[in-house]
Amino acid sequence: MSKPTTIVFDIGNVLLRWNPRNLYRTLFEDAAEMEWFLENVCTHDWNVEQDRGRDWDEAVALLVKDHPKHEPHIRAFHERWSETVSGVFEDHVALLLRLREAGVPNYCITNFSGPKFILAKERFPFLAGFDGIIVSGDERLLKPDPAIYHLLLDRYGLKAEDCVFIDDSKPNVVAARDVGMHAIHCVESIDLAAELRAYGFPV
Repeated sequence: MSKPTTIVFDIGNVLLRWNPRNLYRTLFEDAAEMEWFLENVCTHDWNVEQDRGRDWDEAVALLVKDHPKHEPHIRAFHERWSETVSGVFEDHVALLLRLREAGVPNYCITNFSGPKFILAKERFPFLAGFDGIIVSGDERLLKPDPAIYHLLLDRYGLKAEDCVFIDDSKPNVVAARDVGMHAIHCVESIDLAAELRAYGFPV
């Protein structure tokens, strides 16, 4: 079997350090109260619909209607979204830049709101350097739906077996393997450079 030639990155918690708690720790004095809010008001399921393409003003209005007492904190998720990103995974970004310097084709599939991705690119210019990128909010598709992987392959003329996909979500990794990609589950303890060297990449 030939070695893969192409890298496909996820962004959140692979390249960017994203967590709504980065913002809400500054808004709640009580950690338990913050956790209740994130479990019951600005939930994962609510936020993922913006990653699917739902308009942010609509999303905020829906929650404010149901939780009027929490309106300032709800609006903060949208209006102060940039504070949910505390920075980057320096080693992983450096690795990405080395791959680019070596001429390795590099792409991205990310579950990300379209408007928030524009903000992220302004703050982190390396995000604009991919050879191609699929943003879920723009496509109205979410990982781990196989269709979003096939969209990348079809749009950019890639072969699944040539690609190594890197993601922090196990279901997303499994889905990539199911469509024929190689895949790396990017957990905190991983040596990503070593994993890529094992595939033959020059890092």
